[in-house]
Amino acid sequence: MEMQQKHKSIEYEGIIEKIYRALEKDSIDQFRSEFLELHPYDQANIFVNLPKETRLQIYTYLSPDEMAEVIEHFELDDVGEIITEMNPRFAAQIFDELSTDDAVDIMNTLERNQIASYLTLMNREEAREIKNLLHYEERTAGSIMTTEYVVVNQNMTIRQAMLHLREKAPDAETIYYVFVTDNEKRLVGVISLRDLIIAEDDWVVSDVMSERVVYASAGDDQESIAKLMRDYDFLALPVVDFKKHLLGIITVDDILDVMDEEASDDYSKLAAVTDMDRNDLSAVDAAKKRLPWLIILLFLGMITASLIGQFEDTISQVALLAVFIPLIAGMAGNTGTQALAVTVRGIATGDVMSEGVLKRLMRETLTGLITGVVCGATIIFVVVVWQGIDQLFLGIVVGVSIMVSLIVATIAGAFLPLLMHKIKIDPAVASGPFITTINDIISVIIYFGMATMFMEYLT
Repeated sequence: MEMQQKHKSIEYEGIIEKIYRALEKDSIDQFRSEFLELHPYDQANIFVNLPKETRLQIYTYLSPDEMAEVIEHFELDDVGEIITEMNPRFAAQIFDELSTDDAVDIMNTLERNQIASYLTLMNREEAREIKNLLHYEERTAGSIMTTEYVVVNQNMTIRQAMLHLREKAPDAETIYYVFVTDNEKRLVGVISLRDLIIAEDDWVVSDVMSERVVYASAGDDQESIAKLMRDYDFLALPVVDFKKHLLGIITVDDILDVMDEEASDDYSKLAAVTDMDRNDLSAVDAAKKRLPWLIILLFLGMITASLIGQFEDTISQVALLAVFIPLIAGMAGNTGTQALAVTVRGIATGDVMSEGVLKRLMRETLTGLITGVVCGATIIFVVVVWQGIDQLFLGIVVGVSIMVSLIVATIAGAFLPLLMHKIKIDPAVASGPFITTINDIISVIIYFGMATMFMEYLT
């Protein structure tokens, strides 16, 4: 296998060299021969890394249809710059060739005046469909659906439906599901390509279709759509309006992009960073994105520092107490982050709702209790071995503080995202650094509170 991959890599590099030589020689035929043999994904990877002057040269070598195939595999962050460097009429022709949902995604990265310019130059019917989809709010079913699908009337015969499918298939994103509507264009059923093929020609579509259709509303959040398609293993999902008129479909390739986008977004929030998947940000721009959270955490950290200052007398009497501050704060922060990550994941997958909020909190509390008791007992043993039996009570104070801190931190890590979800705030906002700092404050209060209460046994 390794030898095959190495051979493929050498062959691929050879093709790239031939493409570059063709561009240098301005040989259109040679360029097209080598470039169009590649998969569109490979074409996009090559194209996006070329200098602007070379890309302008390639625009004269490829048709709008061929260029549209390449652009479909670009990252959205790259498309805006590339589209705007083209001749506007050529770019408009590319939009005509793109699937409607892809065209809308790209349009959403452009300025309003640019969008208006391209729509004016486009085919009137294509422009109308894109305009309709641009009205939908971002991250909703309407914003990611496509209008390029096959629909048949429930009163058609199978023969008529197959003829209609052959006519519409070249422009459809998928033909594996054929959606069925009534005379009022309302969604009434779905029929698979397999069922169409094996049905008798004179049968009626309504007799073959399945009436149990799972669908989404245009305003549904894209994350809920992703869960729905994952749970049902759909290749496509119909989107309807409030009267159940069929508006479009969402295909599995768009849902894969949504899952990647949502996962990246949640991970960014958990790390208290925005746009972490962007590699084009300068150091200054990256710092601007991170600084707001860091400033907030800095002030929260000052609260922790001031709390420690309040227990200065306690520390001065038993200096050894200061040794365990990082340990207790770190353990509480780590435990809270674990509970936070598990809970946010459970909310994202829907497991929390199916399990029940109270049951989830009880389970996390029990988990915190078990981990707290084990860690507390361990640190008591370590302190006794390290400092001797005469410091047993110090070990007990540290151990009990860790136990209580871990229980509280686990509950806080689970409760905070559940509360945010309840009040319609993205639970991922309860970021790791934020919950860690909050638990630092709680653990310091618990630790020094206990040490102060039992000071007579420590000195």
